[in-house]
Amino acid sequence: MKSIRLCALATALFCTSIINAQKYVGGDISMLPKYEEAGVVYKDKSGNTVSDVIAFFKQEGLNAMRLRLFVDPSKDNDKAVCQDIEYVKKLGKRIKDAGMKFMLDFHYSDTWADPSKQWTPDAWKSLSDTELENKIYEYTKDCLQQLKSAGAEPDMIQTGNEISYGMLWGTEAAVKGKNTNRCYTNSPEANWTRFTNLLKQAGKACREVCSSAKIILHSERVAKPDVLIDFLDRMKAASVDYDIIGLSYYPDHHGNLATMETALERVENAKYGNDIMIVEAGYSYAWSIGSEYNYTATYPYTEEGQRKFTADLVTTLNKHDSVKGLFWWWPEDNGNKSVTNGWWNAALYDHNTGKPYAAFYELKNFLGSELGISALGAYKASDPYWYSLDGRRMNSRPQTKGIYLNNGKKIIINEK
Repeated sequence: MKSIRLCALATALFCTSIINAQKYVGGDISMLPKYEEAGVVYKDKSGNTVSDVIAFFKQEGLNAMRLRLFVDPSKDNDKAVCQDIEYVKKLGKRIKDAGMKFMLDFHYSDTWADPSKQWTPDAWKSLSDTELENKIYEYTKDCLQQLKSAGAEPDMIQTGNEISYGMLWGTEAAVKGKNTNRCYTNSPEANWTRFTNLLKQAGKACREVCSSAKIILHSERVAKPDVLIDFLDRMKAASVDYDIIGLSYYPDHHGNLATMETALERVENAKYGNDIMIVEAGYSYAWSIGSEYNYTATYPYTEEGQRKFTADLVTTLNKHDSVKGLFWWWPEDNGNKSVTNGWWNAALYDHNTGKPYAAFYELKNFLGSELGISALGAYKASDPYWYSLDGRRMNSRPQTKGIYLNNGKKIIINEK
């Protein structure tokens, strides 16, 4: 077998390939500081106490984390709604300091924003539509400037959470029982124009403050691909500026893996030109988290069932080159009832032992059959492993022709 060191041209080829191949895997860890403050002990699979949870996540192969941000969470009594800008600045900086990528999820509300509720923050409730456009721009810009100054600049930004049917509908009391400002397929065109104008202003602020960050539009309509495609077609027609299509996927709510894959294929076939990320995913280890679909015949509500689902989810996603991200929702929940009003049945930590469930160790496989190069700068000249140009670590010296990286050298193998 012959090998040749690469010239500058091949080096440039390597750099471009690795950047284009970048994928992210992690979770939404928005409650982690609250658990830590409550004295929750996190352990590794051997039962050893973990002193720095975020560093442990990175050590185990995760490379990105997501945080939610509310406008004024003090307006909500839910203990899990606590993430104001000061909270996010501190936790975001920890993520960045650990060398991980940071995804910011703007809820643009004082409480949970999802398809059934996109309530306008109390402080914004008297604003006209034009004033709301200015406010969402100013608020987004201010938050991003604060995060940037605090050393917590986001790498990916969701301009809204699960916004399939619009955002900033008004206050709950004002619009309850009405379709005011909601954006359904048959809604007045003015509703959609209002919505896309808001998104454009949010995106404008992102581009101005965090020019290298990727903007994500987040929908959860995996089970209704026609609605999803209609949403994305409207975004395209309105020239909304964004980079990534973000999706939620929980089998209990959205159906089996084949349903999810159909949605992915529909989006890919529509050729929007955007990457796709699963920005929320989860499956239970013990109890149902929804009643729309029962997957227990295939994946029982057990630790092994959760692990098998996660492994199959990763395998399915890795068949799609367009899918660049996978984020588990609330993996850090450790069952401490003093922290939240209850616990999340699809967490990745055993409430009794403090050790990760087996599914936790499946997530990193989203990056490849072996833990690859998560970023070009992460590769060290002393690394003894062989890597392919898409960042996959090889089990041994490659036996096929190609371009590889080993011990700081870019190498062409041109003969067996």
